[in-house]
Amino acid sequence: MDAEIDPLIDQIIDPAIWAIWFDALQLWFTTDVFVSDTLICLAIIAFAASVTMPLSTRLRKNIELLIERQSRFPIMVRIWESARDISFTAIWLVLQSISVVVTEQWGITNTSLVITTSLLTAWVIIEAATIFVSSHFWSRTIAITAWVIAALNILGILSPTIVFLDKISFSLGQATLSVLTIMQAVVALSILLWISAIAGQIAESKLKSSQNLSPSIQVLTIKFMRISFGALAFFIALAIVGVDLTAFAVVGGAVGVGIGFGLQKIFANLISGFILLIDKSIKPGDVIVVADTYGTVDALTARYVSVTTRDGIEHLIPNEELIINRVENWSYSHSRLRLRKTIGVHYNSDLHKAIELCIEAATETDRILNDPAPSCLVRDFADSSVNLELRVWINDPKNGRASVLSDLLLRVWDKFHEHGIEIPYPQRDLHIRSSDIGELSKKAD
Repeated sequence: MDAEIDPLIDQIIDPAIWAIWFDALQLWFTTDVFVSDTLICLAIIAFAASVTMPLSTRLRKNIELLIERQSRFPIMVRIWESARDISFTAIWLVLQSISVVVTEQWGITNTSLVITTSLLTAWVIIEAATIFVSSHFWSRTIAITAWVIAALNILGILSPTIVFLDKISFSLGQATLSVLTIMQAVVALSILLWISAIAGQIAESKLKSSQNLSPSIQVLTIKFMRISFGALAFFIALAIVGVDLTAFAVVGGAVGVGIGFGLQKIFANLISGFILLIDKSIKPGDVIVVADTYGTVDALTARYVSVTTRDGIEHLIPNEELIINRVENWSYSHSRLRLRKTIGVHYNSDLHKAIELCIEAATETDRILNDPAPSCLVRDFADSSVNLELRVWINDPKNGRASVLSDLLLRVWDKFHEHGIEIPYPQRDLHIRSSDIGELSKKAD
């Protein structure tokens, strides 16, 4: 091993070798660096960088003003903050790209401009991916792809690589697809889907801030826009790479047959969801009862309605069930709800006083409305008690009924004890026949 290293060390410390290297470096500087084209390109790069600094500073100040004006739209704030962070690199790339076009028109060619432009492009793409793409996997994938393209461009083999990928093709029916076409379709679709998602979030923020649209119309409009943006992005991506869209007529027919036979329930739930949104019979925030499920509507989706009960259990009820079954909506046209409670008092009690105390307890209970006023009626002369029915109104059924009834009965209990109104126990009359008494006496003897 030492025998192999010694000649290498001898070459490194050999003055003749150093002289050869120095002559090669001097030749490179003389033929490649200290020439007019290279010096002009280096001067253009330095000039573009120096001009970029004040321009980016001015642009950052304007972006800060836009961020302050649109602070109520989180998605817009995020977009402008991202534009501010990549402003320096983006402006430098624009100036550098212009300089490449101008120098080519002048007949000046130099790899320094190509290298700088490629690196700036990769830099912008990576910064944008880091800012806008939250997924670590996708941001890393975009970064690697950007650096690979930049390296191929710097080495001057980007165009041959594109031609090579285009030649690798296969037939799919009457269409011919190449690896390059598939890659272009994936990139175009990813970018367009990302743009459509951003556009959907901006439109959603503006719709939710509108006071003229009901919650159900807002949900319907947002869903329609998201589906439309996604479909439009898909078809535009296919059109960009040259795929014939007429071929989708056959696919559309096949999808229709599939919906007609295999996707009946899914399609029924989808249509039912749109009907619920259009007729506004059920909307987020409503308190509904479906079969034995009572709760608040949290969200309406394309397939189901999310209803959360007072126990915190979230029920996902298919939209079709809300169309074909009977549904109680406690907040459809108004939020008032009447509660009834039966209260028994002793036959020896003053019924007029008991009724007065029940109404007084109701007026003192939180959440119970004074208009309509509480009322108390005599409902029945039962076996053990005189039954009163106390009727009260609330306007916040989403907060539940048990708590307000508990407070009401507790106040009735206190007032009855305070004024001597007795709540009876069950009573039974026991009749004993005289013959039974004689038999019991004999057995006792």
